[in-house]
Amino acid sequence: MAQNPALDDDIRRHLVHLQVERRLAPRSLALYTQAFDRLQAFAAASGVPLRAAQVHHVRRWAAQLHSQGLGPRSIALLLSAWRGLYRWLGAEASVTHNPVEGVRAPKAAKPLPKALSVDHAMALADAPSKADAAAGDAGLDARDQCIVELLYGCGLRVGELVGLDVRPGAAAAGWIDAPDASAHVLGKGSKRRSVPVGAAALKALREWLERRPELARTDEPALFVSNRGTRITAGQVRSRLKLRALRAGLPTHVHPHMLRHSFATHLLQSSGDLRAVQELLGHANITTTQVYTKLDFGHLSKVYDAAHPRAKRKG
Repeated sequence: MAQNPALDDDIRRHLVHLQVERRLAPRSLALYTQAFDRLQAFAAASGVPLRAAQVHHVRRWAAQLHSQGLGPRSIALLLSAWRGLYRWLGAEASVTHNPVEGVRAPKAAKPLPKALSVDHAMALADAPSKADAAAGDAGLDARDQCIVELLYGCGLRVGELVGLDVRPGAAAAGWIDAPDASAHVLGKGSKRRSVPVGAAALKALREWLERRPELARTDEPALFVSNRGTRITAGQVRSRLKLRALRAGLPTHVHPHMLRHSFATHLLQSSGDLRAVQELLGHANITTTQVYTKLDFGHLSKVYDAAHPRAKRKG
């Protein structure tokens, strides 16, 4: 392994340790070398010997990395390499403490699942059936139609959807009470909740239940079944949604969580009732709903212009 002759002796010895004893691959060693190059440069610029670095020094260096545009994940990888170096120096009693312990990279922004536009959600729900559908295909189309209506119309998680049974019972994770227009599901943390079921979903449910005996085994309790007659899986739901989105001509990949996010976003944009959306989604903490149902700035601007006294212009 070629080494930079300007590297600090501690770093050079640690790289040999990583190469010989840890048997790291050349690519990994190169990444470690780059990480230690940065550490040595920061220490030199601060006039601090590597062995004398303190926690406040490392925090400042991490902040400088962030200000230079380095992402949270990249900073975390650098800190991990630095932490390992000082841990190794501590094991040989070259330092009395590890200045990187407790220093964490900035939190990465939690990515939000994309929501469909209202038009695209409608197109997915109204996707045309196969023109030459046989009896089995017609049954699958009816099932998929009902699945889309429940995911988008009720905001169900895919696990809640596949757990639905035809009838309520002690062993049932969830079911739909059609006369009451409500769905009863078992969500995260084994928490039960009830959500309203709209007219479009109830219509799709009736049509699916008429077709269900064509596919389901006689002793199968699941509401949604595969073409083998047994309870459908989450993976099968994802595959069918992908095919349906292609048939509907949507320009994006569609997955079950996207429909749940679309449900929440469209409902919140129309109503502005965060608490109601929280209950419908089954979130224990409203901060989860605030992150999950991200409003676009244009909608917020309209709300402000229409509601705030200081936003209204005099005629």
